[in-house]
Amino acid sequence: MTREPPEIPLNPTAESTGDHSDETTLEMLGWQNFFAQQTDMDEMAETPPVRVIEVHRNGLRVRGETIDALIPPGIEATVGDWLLFDTVLPTASAVLDRKSLVKRRAAGHDRSAQLIAANLDTAFIVTSCNQDFNVARLERYIALTLEAGVDPVLVLTKLDLCDTPETYVEAAKAISDLVPVVVLDARGGEPAEKLAQWCKTGRTVAFLGSSGVGKSTLTNALSETLAIATKAIREDDAKGRHTTTKRHLHFMPNGCAVLDTPGMRELQLTEAASGVADLFADIHDLTTQCKFRDCKHETEPGCAIRAALERGELDVPRLERWRKLHAEDQFNTAALAQHKASDKALAKVIRQAKKLKKQRK
Repeated sequence: MTREPPEIPLNPTAESTGDHSDETTLEMLGWQNFFAQQTDMDEMAETPPVRVIEVHRNGLRVRGETIDALIPPGIEATVGDWLLFDTVLPTASAVLDRKSLVKRRAAGHDRSAQLIAANLDTAFIVTSCNQDFNVARLERYIALTLEAGVDPVLVLTKLDLCDTPETYVEAAKAISDLVPVVVLDARGGEPAEKLAQWCKTGRTVAFLGSSGVGKSTLTNALSETLAIATKAIREDDAKGRHTTTKRHLHFMPNGCAVLDTPGMRELQLTEAASGVADLFADIHDLTTQCKFRDCKHETEPGCAIRAALERGELDVPRLERWRKLHAEDQFNTAALAQHKASDKALAKVIRQAKKLKKQRK
C-alpha cells in the first residue's frame, strides 16, 4: 500500500518546519528570484504564485502559500511549473517562464511534444548494474536534460547484484566529462549523504530512468516519512515493473523538492540539437571542420569525421549512436514543426470562419 506523502503546511511555523523556519512556504516549494523577477507584489496579491505538484487526467494540483487546489484541464503546464493563480477563473492562470523544461516526442504516432517536468535544477539519471545498463539509453537521457538546461548526474545502483561493478562504473564515467557519476546503495543512508550537494533547500531534483532501477527507493531514502511502494525486478531479464504511475513532487524534510517519475519505455528526442551537440562535443566539433557544409560523413572528400576514424581517434560505436540520435532529433523536430504549422493554420481558418459568421449576423 502507498501512503500519501506528507504535505507542506500552508502556514509553516518553526515547529512544523524544523531547521527551516526562516523559509517561507513558497521558498520551500522552490520559489526563486528567477520567478520573482517576472511579477511584483501587487500582481502576487491579486494572482498568488502556485506550483504544479501533480498532473492528473482531471487537471493540475497546485500549491501555494494559502492555496491547495485542483485546476481543471486547459492550461499547458506540467509538474514543477509555477503559475499565477487566477482565483476567479483558475483555467486562466498564467504560466511563468521556465528555468528549464524536460520534454520528449509523445509516445506512439503523435507528432506532438510531451512535457515531462519544468524548473528542475538537477536530474539524477538512475541505472542498475545489471541488464538495465545501456550506454545508448543513458546518452538519450543526458542529451534530453542538457537540452532542457538541467544538470545531469548519473546514479548507479544495485552494485551488489553484479560480479564486476567496476566495469559499469568505468563505462558510465566514459560517457561524458560533463556528467558526474555517483555509485550508491539505494537503501539506507547513502542517498542522503552522497546526493546532498544537489539536494538543498529550495532546489528541485528528479529521478529519471527505467522501471525497477530504484527511483522510488531513492526518493524514500531521502525522506524521513515517505513510503512509496516499490517492486522487485524480474529475475529473468532484470526488467522493472511500473510502481510509480504519475509524476509527483515530494518535499523532503530539508526543503528539497524531489520528482519521482514513472519509467519511460519510449524516449524519443525532439528539439534537442544542442543537447546532442553538448553530449557529443568532440564529434560536433569535427563536423564543423569538414570541407563541405552539407557533408554526410560517408564518402565525401575532406570529411573530418572519416579522417578521425582512419586515425583511430574516434570510436565507431559511439559515432553510430551519435548518427542515430542526430537523425532522430532532426526528423522529430521537423515533424513537430509541421504539426505546429498545421495547428496554426487550422486556428487561423477557425478565426476567419468565426469572423465571417459574425459579419453575416
